[in-house]
Amino acid sequence: MTIAIVTDSTSDLEPELRAQHGIRSVPLYVLFDGKMHKDGVDITPSDLFRGLKEGKKTPSTSQPSPAEFAAVYREALQGADEVISVHISGQLSGTVGSARLAAQDFGGRVTVVDSRSASLGLGMQALRAAERAREGRPAAEIVAELERVAAKADIRFTVDTLEFLRINGRIGGAQALLGSLLNIKPILTVKNGRVESAGRVRGHKKALADIVEHVRRYVDAHGGARVAFLSTPGGEDYLREIREGLRGVNLVDMGDHQIGAVIATHAGPGTMGATLEPLTA
Repeated sequence: MTIAIVTDSTSDLEPELRAQHGIRSVPLYVLFDGKMHKDGVDITPSDLFRGLKEGKKTPSTSQPSPAEFAAVYREALQGADEVISVHISGQLSGTVGSARLAAQDFGGRVTVVDSRSASLGLGMQALRAAERAREGRPAAEIVAELERVAAKADIRFTVDTLEFLRINGRIGGAQALLGSLLNIKPILTVKNGRVESAGRVRGHKKALADIVEHVRRYVDAHGGARVAFLSTPGGEDYLREIREGLRGVNLVDMGDHQIGAVIATHAGPGTMGATLEPLTA
């Protein structure tokens, strides 16, 4: 029994990494500068931020259609018996709904999983699913493990500017202005499938210290963890400082990853953080 793994572009896994693990990805869309771009195919966060600096209108994002998922499932099932399709939280996007509609046409051979996460929180679940599929685990066992991981996984990140949160309706204009004047850095997490506030600090140094301390607490609570570091352009250098603060901590390092254009549309430049999941679920 062979199982193929499908995810979407908000997993923020690089093409080389997906290829290495045999993971297929369905891109979401970014509507920008009058054109519809495929996330990770036609547009990058650097393209996005450069265009905004030039005065182009704020982008919007949209999900793939059921037909696009069906095409990928059809291809995957030519070489596999089943598909596990893992996607961005249904609280954040309608992507998982499109996947479920498409799955109905495949006679129970496609199982769709709501990761209840986004970015590398989703990406790490897709990687885990691919690892378990290679081990020959049955689909039901893999899905059950992903559900346990989702309940324990964590993301801790901060953004450099409050402007993108304002544009996307997360905070009000006055709050964004005051926060910028005071150099406030929000600490954010994904909980129950939604982006939520986990606090706020003044300045990058305190934001970095918060992320480092949070990772240490997570590792203490779980006896170790898998970690993947995420950033948008402008946030990469801060990841080095986070790593420095985590020397000697019991972590399986899954590498640094750049957030794709869809997630970057909401996070903005200079975003950085860490995604955590337990070593065993």
